[in-house]
Amino acid sequence: MNINNILVSGNYQEEFKSHLSSNLLKDFRFIPVEEITPTDLSWADAYVGPRPSPNFNFSNIKWVHSFNAGVNNYLEIEGWKENNVLLTRTVCSFGQRISEYCLSYILQDLQYHSQFQVKQKQKKWQQMTPKMLRDQTILIFGTGEIGREVAKTFASFGTTVYGVSHSGKPRDYFTEVTTVSNAAILFSKADWIISTLPLTKDTEKLFDRDFFNKLNGTGFINVGRGATVDEEALLHALNTEKVRRAILDVVTTEPLPVNSALWEREDVTITPHISAVTEIDEAIDCFLDTLRKVQNNEILTNKVDFEKGY
Repeated sequence: MNINNILVSGNYQEEFKSHLSSNLLKDFRFIPVEEITPTDLSWADAYVGPRPSPNFNFSNIKWVHSFNAGVNNYLEIEGWKENNVLLTRTVCSFGQRISEYCLSYILQDLQYHSQFQVKQKQKKWQQMTPKMLRDQTILIFGTGEIGREVAKTFASFGTTVYGVSHSGKPRDYFTEVTTVSNAAILFSKADWIISTLPLTKDTEKLFDRDFFNKLNGTGFINVGRGATVDEEALLHALNTEKVRRAILDVVTTEPLPVNSALWEREDVTITPHISAVTEIDEAIDCFLDTLRKVQNNEILTNKVDFEKGY
């Protein structure tokens, strides 16, 4: 594929400057996403950025690259196949970042951090024996790059890690991988369930009342996409103790509305979508590596499968 004119949605000139070599003979335009015009889109062979412009159309574009791992905002646009446009996404340190995020909250729980803080304020010397990761079982929904990295981290501590994926194919670091339709057989074994799932037509509100009713005091972490969870069903599960604790880095509406009942609960931790913040330097490196592969017709490991939605 021949790419000459690259439209970057955002003022990233300075960030790109240190990454571009003198022999990369490409024309770049850096324009804030709200200021992109139809003329800019007609000029571009490639569109790069975290989200499409409000007036986005394919025009002469051959390739779109997302600065994010998730691409559901791009997939809302129709006509990818008809226009034969390539869509790729950023793959970088997201897996490690999300792994450390999940590890921090599970360790906090196992080490009784909250309980000991309360005892300290009460000036009470009351011992509780921390639990160990090697005695935990974690069920991870999503066995792609991020899910595998999370599994690798926990497996290194001796944790038993199961996986759930569309195909159910075995993956490294997972004791066993099963399909979504068969996942319930593993629920009774899981101390924690972690979702790394993207938002697709198959995953929207996958975690519904029927799902949560099959749990029994399980911890739940969502670092995938907020709309994969039916939040009313999650609240019901917390009220009935089907879910013991929820760690939510993503929610259906972001920012989370101030009137959401999730804010008020002591058994819910809300973080503002920070478990895998995109570092612009990493995003640029991934884009330039993908550009090289696109031009050399090399295999792309970050190419989006439109049927799967990721």
